[in-house]
Amino acid sequence: MNLNTFETLEFNQIKNCITRYALTVEGKSRIEQMKPSVNKNQIEAWLEEVSEAVQLLNKSASVPVHGLDGLGQILGSLNKGTALRPDQLTKLYNFLDSCAKMRRYMKEKAYDAPRVSSYIHSIEELPELGKEITRCIRNGRVDDYANRELLKIRKQIVLQEERLKERVMQMIRSNKYKTYLQEHIVGQRNGRYVVPIKKEFRSKIKGTVLDTSASGATLFIEPEEVSNLQEQLNWLISEEKVEVLKVLQYLTGLVEEKEPELRLAVETMIHYDFLFAKAKYSRSINGCKPFVNELGILELCDAKHPLLGENAVPLSLKLTQDHSSLVITGPNTGGKTVTMKTVGLLTLMVQCGLHIPAAETSNINIYQRILVDIGDGQSITENLSTFSSRIVNIIEILKDANDQTLALLDELGAGTDPGEGMGLATAILETLHDKGATLLATTHYSEIKDFAEKHPGFINGSMEFDLNTLSPTYRLTIGRGGDSQAFAIALKLGVHPKIIERAHFVTYKEDKEYSSEKMDYWIQRELDRQIIINKHKVDKSISNKDSIVVFHQGDNVKITPSNEYGIVYKGPDHLGNYVVQIKGEKLTINHKRLKLYIPAADLYPPDYDFDIIFQSKEYRKKSKILSKRHDDNIIIDIND
Repeated sequence: MNLNTFETLEFNQIKNCITRYALTVEGKSRIEQMKPSVNKNQIEAWLEEVSEAVQLLNKSASVPVHGLDGLGQILGSLNKGTALRPDQLTKLYNFLDSCAKMRRYMKEKAYDAPRVSSYIHSIEELPELGKEITRCIRNGRVDDYANRELLKIRKQIVLQEERLKERVMQMIRSNKYKTYLQEHIVGQRNGRYVVPIKKEFRSKIKGTVLDTSASGATLFIEPEEVSNLQEQLNWLISEEKVEVLKVLQYLTGLVEEKEPELRLAVETMIHYDFLFAKAKYSRSINGCKPFVNELGILELCDAKHPLLGENAVPLSLKLTQDHSSLVITGPNTGGKTVTMKTVGLLTLMVQCGLHIPAAETSNINIYQRILVDIGDGQSITENLSTFSSRIVNIIEILKDANDQTLALLDELGAGTDPGEGMGLATAILETLHDKGATLLATTHYSEIKDFAEKHPGFINGSMEFDLNTLSPTYRLTIGRGGDSQAFAIALKLGVHPKIIERAHFVTYKEDKEYSSEKMDYWIQRELDRQIIINKHKVDKSISNKDSIVVFHQGDNVKITPSNEYGIVYKGPDHLGNYVVQIKGEKLTINHKRLKLYIPAADLYPPDYDFDIIFQSKEYRKKSKILSKRHDDNIIIDIND
């Protein structure tokens, strides 16, 4: 599988959808790293896991997966000589608590989900560690009762602070200092008690200036009388920090002893988050577990594209080793490309262990490679045209394809001369089939449809079209190629049957009668106006209709007596003259000197843009701009 496959089949969007159901950063990362497997046993185990997880969610949607945030960083800091902080130890305890909840949850679900519930046995119970953390850490700090020495020191700190505050308050209330004080309050600077003294009385009080007011009128002084008490307090605070560090180091040591068990527990909880995210996604798309095989069988029953939702039209198809190549024809926007993408994406999902929106009778073959050529692939930076860039991609597909490959090719041979494109497309399909690849290809070429009908191992398929509503139904029909819907649509829209019959003969070299429904006389008369010829504008030399061959734009004709070949540009005029392009030059030639060599219908698809042949690149560029907006600076010279 390559990046082009993931992007073209929109598998990354599927990952994004699943990620929204993950509860942890680690679980989301696991989803982003998800890759397909080619091991049948592993794929089946993945699918069974998801099935059990879905069953658990159907009975109890609340799964206790949480408490993982920051655990990776905590475990990564172990055995590096640093103690864990109280907040880190609290997170660790919360994780142990969530593990206990998961253990109780899975214990009750052992019968319904034996595979999924068995993973909980990988999480070892660590009651002593959890008990010690809760005993020593409370309210985000080391508790007073973590050890005796810490309790003793903290009591001394409380007493010392009370003595210090009382001594400072005595100074504030004293008449001796009343005149010198700016305010009768006690403040603190850097943890030391200070009194606010007016600047002019600095010399009246012995002590250290620790701060000054913004105006400079007030000095915050630590009186000499309380400095000794302050130093004693600071000493006790230092002793407290030492004891707190001892407790944290003790707890960190306990955690480090259980590091292997903790890492395994974290990995198990991440797997649960990853697994239940897949299960929740399966429920959102009404997914199921299909069969998996290595026999070359690719069978989808009532499958839907997961990104299209419930409104998607169900798809059913079956390919086997004997019939491994499907050629799909049908009108534009009829669903051919979506059909191919659905097959490729669902196969990719199954090989990643994901349920798919299809019937449980679906059976997916395991492929080593899924290779796609969908979209124009035009490269501006590499100066490659649409056709060239796609051929470069096809070359890589031909190199990598084997009997373990699923190849998806959209509009093969498009973007070049229709005759050569059809031949090249046929040869590529034949080569890939001979290499044993399972193949889905879409095309507009009727010749490829005929090739698939006659070539062993190929199956024709077509996208249905509703002639009543003139819109596609997006349903795939296996076993026959698409009909010529262009003629049926044209007839439905009001083109005269005689014109349709002529078009059918030009295309298929056979006569076929087309008839429209019976209609009112005046409506029929209006319809017949399409084929009435104004005889006054027809020269006598071409008035005999039976002796005239009418040429159409794009017809390849032979010119006599020079025996040169050209392409009809336009005509005829009232004298029966045609404008024919010969070697890039447009010449006016009478119809008597022209002989049809290859009809345009055999060379080009119905919607082919003939400006590519008859107009210069500059003309087409200007025309494209003017079709979008008016520009006074652009002038197109039209040579009649």
